Amino acid sequence: MYLTGFADEAAKDIEGQIRVTKELGWENIESRSVNGKNIHDISDEEFEIVYGKLADAGVRISCFGSAIANWGKKITEPFDSSLEETKRAIPRMRRLGCKLIRIMSFAVIEGREPDDQMEQERFRRVRELKKMFDDGGITAVHENCMNYGGMGWTYTLKLIENVPGLKLVYDTGNPVFTDDRTKAKPYPKQSSWEFYRHVKEHIEYVHIKDGIWNALENKIQYTFAGEGNGDVKRIVKDLLDSGYDGGFSMEPHLAVVFHDKSVQSEEAVKYANYVEYGRRFMSVLKELGYSED
Repeated sequence: MYLTGFADEAAKDIEGQIRVTKELGWENIESRSVNGKNIHDISDEEFEIVYGKLADAGVRISCFGSAIANWGKKITEPFDSSLEETKRAIPRMRRLGCKLIRIMSFAVIEGREPDDQMEQERFRRVRELKKMFDDGGITAVHENCMNYGGMGWTYTLKLIENVPGLKLVYDTGNPVFTDDRTKAKPYPKQSSWEFYRHVKEHIEYVHIKDGIWNALENKIQYTFAGEGNGDVKRIVKDLLDSGYDGGFSMEPHLAVVFHDKSVQSEEAVKYANYVEYGRRFMSVLKELGYSED
């Protein structure tokens, strides 16, 4: 078991991301953005600088937090952008020695019923993406986010059934604010524990996020891990008790929400928050009787 995280929530530049990682005593970063651009979108020159700084610091990339097939990509639109991102990501991952990449299954089509989501086209595209990564010696892990597979555990399992061998990155916090389309309307929010227990055998990697749904304001209030409704402690303990030996990747969303430009904060606040989040999660591990290897 090892600890890692979206260090772009602490610092925009790679120097700050490395610094915060080492301050926590960790050796891994889940790389999403550097200076505001996804790692598969920065220039070759920028990538070489990032590669060099990581190598000099002895910090590894545990996973690419890619934008491939994510909530910003519509299944009704051409597939080109995700294919191009995949082609750019593979050689960079191989150079960094990174074996995991987060992908999704395209945005939910709003206004359509759960059984009217062009699922066969989604399955076809995700199969193609997975094959590209398989051929490159890389494991694609699907996240339960704002996409087809994130509509509920049955949709994730149907995705796996139609994309044989697909692995998962399970995000503990996403169910807290996501409609459960396995239930009848009006859709309740999902149970993180219920989702987890149905997909557990396919989990390769874990995002640690937590929060409380504010029904009056119709939004989530993010919290430190274990202080919200994401069943973080219960899930982490169950995984570790079952022999899980993968990564726990911090995604605090407290000082900054990556995909919400309205939630910002000073750089020093973001940095300090990330450190505090990581330290508190390490305390959770100790409380559960575990510590990082």
